[in-house]
Amino acid sequence: MKKLLLVLLTLLWIGGVFAMEIKSDSFKDGEYLAKDYSCQGQNISPGFSWSGAPANTKSFAIICDDPDAPVGDWVHWVVFNIPGNTAGLGEGISQSGALPKEAVEGKNDFGKNGYGGACPPPGKPHRYFFKLYALDVEKLPLDASATKKALLAGMKGHIVAEAKIIGLYKR
Repeated sequence: MKKLLLVLLTLLWIGGVFAMEIKSDSFKDGEYLAKDYSCQGQNISPGFSWSGAPANTKSFAIICDDPDAPVGDWVHWVVFNIPGNTAGLGEGISQSGALPKEAVEGKNDFGKNGYGGACPPPGKPHRYFFKLYALDVEKLPLDASATKKALLAGMKGHIVAEAKIIGLYKR
């Protein structure tokens, strides 16, 4: 009986019942981002909340990128060292300077630190993946010059859970 229960719990875990989840009050998964979160609007970062992080989570990281960009994957936001007791980030937090004290915003592909809003060329909609990573380390040995590539390398072996939400944008 115990063996069966263990197998069922494992299947539920793998099936995502206990999986970490990220949500946004700014947009629903798979729906369009408002103009405010783009280069055509206020260029502010959407707000997020998350739940279901494993007990051994000590920090979080977020990467936002656009795999539909003409030049390939375009990075809009890199944030890491978000304290493990954090359950979300408020709307516009990148521009407001109100990130948790320990959090660091790395370089995006616009060559700046912080959030760079959706800014696809006119035409078909682009997908914006906001990926949340739960990490088993409090602080990655990276600074504000870190890119997505550097962050992914620094997180290697420390990711204990992942979640994502996708927003769309079209000009």
